[in-house]
Amino acid sequence: MPTPVLRKGAVALLASASLLLSACSSGGAPAADGSSSPSAGATSAPAASASPSADLAPAKGSVEVVKTLADGLASPWGLAALPGGDLLVSSRDEATITRIDGESGRKTLLGSVPGVAPDGEGGLLGIAVAPTYGADHLVYAYFTTASDNRVARLLYDEKKPAGQQLGAPDTILRGIPKGSIHNGGRIAFGPDRMLYVGTGETGDTGLAQDKSSVAGKILRMTPDGEPVHGNPEGDSLVYTYGHRNVQGLAWDGEKRLWASEFGQNTWDELNLIEAGKNYGWPDVEGKEGEAGFVDPVAQWKTSEASPSGIAYAEGSIWMAGLRGERLWRIPLSDKADGEPLAAPQAFLEGKYGRLRTVLAAGGDLLWLVTSNTDGRGDPEAGDDRVLLLKVR
Repeated sequence: MPTPVLRKGAVALLASASLLLSACSSGGAPAADGSSSPSAGATSAPAASASPSADLAPAKGSVEVVKTLADGLASPWGLAALPGGDLLVSSRDEATITRIDGESGRKTLLGSVPGVAPDGEGGLLGIAVAPTYGADHLVYAYFTTASDNRVARLLYDEKKPAGQQLGAPDTILRGIPKGSIHNGGRIAFGPDRMLYVGTGETGDTGLAQDKSSVAGKILRMTPDGEPVHGNPEGDSLVYTYGHRNVQGLAWDGEKRLWASEFGQNTWDELNLIEAGKNYGWPDVEGKEGEAGFVDPVAQWKTSEASPSGIAYAEGSIWMAGLRGERLWRIPLSDKADGEPLAAPQAFLEGKYGRLRTVLAAGGDLLWLVTSNTDGRGDPEAGDDRVLLLKVR
């Protein structure tokens, strides 16, 4: 079994006491989720349950690195699980999708996604496996072209030779504004079997408040890219607006949607997402309590987070930090406003460098992807890697 590989100077931090570090956010107090899904014809947005959660997370948690599943990955960004437990990982800069055996870590190149134009924070970003994969073998991808950002679906034909297993992209959404920064890119199917897409405002801050633009938004669409009946405006993909750069999407045990978001210079955010709400950017950043805007549930100094992917497991949201080089745990409560049960905790601080994506692996297990080969990290031998974590 491969063993975990630590960053330089991290060995002394492995004592169990350090795994129980508690880090309050500076503002006080940052995937398939495993829940059952309704039928494919369901169109209403998932509703948050008003009843208390049966198993609230403990105030203090823990993280154990079980193993390094795979290493030697170049600019990994998106991660998705196939039925049976194998993983798909996208390379932002190489525009490839690779399959990783969920047990042995063996890597198989599926192929490249044509039309991807990596630049700055753009390239081949989020990926998702269709909830109907058993019947149609479709994989969805969010990527940057020379002119825009797009969402497309690709047929994955396992019978073809390695490197030639991806069909041509069938674009279901084009025209998402692109930039060298703030391209968004996270995609995930929700419990309602609809596709949710996080976009960025590309540095053009006014787009976040412009509901006629799909930039700076969370979008909700059918698997064919059409607006969903039940969206705030029936003919629009826009689900929420006022976002700077959405990087993580996950649903908790009550089917509530959560999103992580890059702040500018002051506050990074974890938000509880409700249809039609305005999350403030660029008028507000972090918790300001202004009427008409939704405050984040938790916030961090940008040096402590720069959040990317999130996942739900064991009663908590787990949030990967890029600049912060740590994994944040946010224990959830059953309060209607989403106020955490306790202060967020930081784990793995500095041990594996920049952390890009986290994905629920079932029960108390998580997959975690590092991001040290993205041009902003300090890669060491073996970077980048996929780690298996046991959490509570």
